[in-house]
Amino acid sequence: MNIKIGIVGGSGYTAGELLRLLIHHPNVEIDFVYSTTNAGKPLQVAHADLVGDTDILFTDKINAEVDVLFLCLGHGRSRVFLEANTFSDNTKVIDLGNDFRLLADKEFQGRDFVYGLPELNKADILKADNIANPGCFATAIQLAMLPLADADKINEAVHVNATTGSTGAGVSPSATTHFSWRDNNFSSYKVFSHQHLGEINQSAKQLQPNHDQPVLFIPNRGNFSRGIYATVYTKFEGTVEQAVKLYQDFYKETAFTVISETPIALKQVVNTNKCIIHVDVKDGMILITSVIDNLIKGASGQAIHNMNLMFGLDEKTGLNLKSSAF
Repeated sequence: MNIKIGIVGGSGYTAGELLRLLIHHPNVEIDFVYSTTNAGKPLQVAHADLVGDTDILFTDKINAEVDVLFLCLGHGRSRVFLEANTFSDNTKVIDLGNDFRLLADKEFQGRDFVYGLPELNKADILKADNIANPGCFATAIQLAMLPLADADKINEAVHVNATTGSTGAGVSPSATTHFSWRDNNFSSYKVFSHQHLGEINQSAKQLQPNHDQPVLFIPNRGNFSRGIYATVYTKFEGTVEQAVKLYQDFYKETAFTVISETPIALKQVVNTNKCIIHVDVKDGMILITSVIDNLIKGASGQAIHNMNLMFGLDEKTGLNLKSSAF
């Protein structure tokens, strides 16, 4: 199978990660990488590590007949791009922004977007033509919460503390992303109001329709470049053995989410499409720790996972990546 793909918004971090993976994907041909600011220039002007891997040039032209269109634009810009550019009815769209993640936004110009969290919606993704790729924080937090929701056990407030690396803020520099501010520093932002809460609650309610408990989310900026480390806790009636079994059973057939019996660290997942989860119970509280690479499992790797499912490929095609604990 030869899947012809186009990437729009090709100069950002998620597009760079997408390119690194797709260049080596055995079933993919990269047709175009769209960037108006870099048109005519080689990809390595934005992604220096690709030197020697490809001779593809950025372009300001699109091919409306590609099999898959990956949208790596800033939040709110995918809708604008699709309004301005027409693609074939046979072109599948995978949006890495937040334009189509919520049920109220899932239908657009005759396209019906499926929320692309494979651990939750695999059956729908297999039949989908359009995917709304989940947010990075949302991925880590949902994977920590979904087994509880599925067992109808979210009956109290859920407390979340999660820290992301600097790449989570995108490639454009800002006051809180440049090295002098970020290094040797730590801070919170958008406390209890982060934009990913909508999709987190939506997915929890999908499995537990009576879910109405607050998810109290404190997002943090860490002084590292990539990865998300999330801790999630709430009240729980049961033993640690019961909790671990609950998670093992829920994820027993998933390709990339695994349960660790020992405490986990962020380096275990950096440069992989894994989510590793650790579960503990103490004094009537369940503590779930969830770690992912925000650029891969939280963005581009998950997008490729969705593409593989949509085209009937093995889920791990192009995603057999290895981390380093050192």
